[in-house]
Amino acid sequence: MTSANNMSASAAAPARRRPMRLLAPAGGPEQLRQAMHFGADEVYLAGRSWGMRARSKNFDRDQLERAVRLAHASGVAVHLTLNTLMRDCDIDALPDYLRFVDQIGVDAAIVADLGAMALVRRYAPHVELHVSTQASVMNALAAEEYARLGARRVVLAREMSVREVADLRRRLDADGFSSLELEVFAHGSMCMAVSGRCLLSSELVGCERGASFGACTQPCRWGWTLVEESRPDVRRMPVEQDDSWSYILSSNDLAMLDHLDDLADAGVAAVKIEGRAKGAYYTACVTNAYRHVLDGEPASAWVGELDAVSHRPYSTGFFYGNPTQNPGRVEYQRDRLMVATVEKSVALSADAGSGPRYMTEVLCRNKAAAGSVLQVLSPREPIREYRLGALERFDAELQTWVPAADLSRAMERYRTVLPFALEPLDILCLKQ
Repeated sequence: MTSANNMSASAAAPARRRPMRLLAPAGGPEQLRQAMHFGADEVYLAGRSWGMRARSKNFDRDQLERAVRLAHASGVAVHLTLNTLMRDCDIDALPDYLRFVDQIGVDAAIVADLGAMALVRRYAPHVELHVSTQASVMNALAAEEYARLGARRVVLAREMSVREVADLRRRLDADGFSSLELEVFAHGSMCMAVSGRCLLSSELVGCERGASFGACTQPCRWGWTLVEESRPDVRRMPVEQDDSWSYILSSNDLAMLDHLDDLADAGVAAVKIEGRAKGAYYTACVTNAYRHVLDGEPASAWVGELDAVSHRPYSTGFFYGNPTQNPGRVEYQRDRLMVATVEKSVALSADAGSGPRYMTEVLCRNKAAAGSVLQVLSPREPIREYRLGALERFDAELQTWVPAADLSRAMERYRTVLPFALEPLDILCLKQ
């Protein structure tokens, strides 16, 4: 992996620590299972309140307790987001919730508000305190003050360069704060406002959709037009970019898969994938790519996987200078579709000369015709391809398997024979 713009922090980098942890988003129970399956060391999620993705499915108390048990059974840590702005009514409601969070074994709380931090220490003493990126920490002194308040990790502001991260790490070490961990966002959507401090959504839609309370409608991603008010029907000009002028309210997505070594050399302890509002396929695909590269495989072998999920054009954000912006001509794109998730795979007796065969049951998510070439997404494996053969669908009324011409009925069970074994939660995809 190479450094962008010859601005690597490795020339005078802090001493290497343990390998970077991979922190994946879990916007709901299905995303949680896929994040764990595809190699996340840690997951971050939210309850029904106080998370910055209020429109995600999130987790009620029973679901959160089950999520913690499931994650811990696989050695995965659970980080709970409590990082919205806090009103007095929120502060009043937090103690009871924090006692519950402490009781069920949540590993860390991601917090931005100082009052909420004090409550975490008081009512959830077994839960690590992590400072949210919403706190906009960009200097060592601020990080040290949070450490004195009990923080074990700081999620740095996204507006920092690799060199600035490395310098902050060196200052912390020199000041005796070597145990304070640094986390950065390495992949996903970028906000056009500093650390998400934006009023557009609340101004245009209403205070109930405020970005700082987790309910942003993302007006920066709407299509905008300049209108002359006396004749708005004919005097309209779309806001675009040319070689001389900029456009407004638009950002590319972040992707640091090619530069993970630079982040490690800068002293980053954990890299985070943005995307709690995204689906399970996004979580699986991106987590899988970063897991393979963090485990030592070349980024060039996996960077194509990032194009397989819905995304805007990628950039390296602020890590190597000012981020590039999206001119608005290229919106969300992807080149692959999830068509099924694996339920189970059972070895069959091999026919003479045919090689191994596995009867594989899947849950249909999108349409694919028999004969289509599918790609298989599995942890710890390269992307494999095979041609979809004869299919059977489970008929719930007849309670038996019947022939099927294609994968076409969403959320129904199908089965087909594959030449290799798969695991539950592996994904079958169709190139578009």
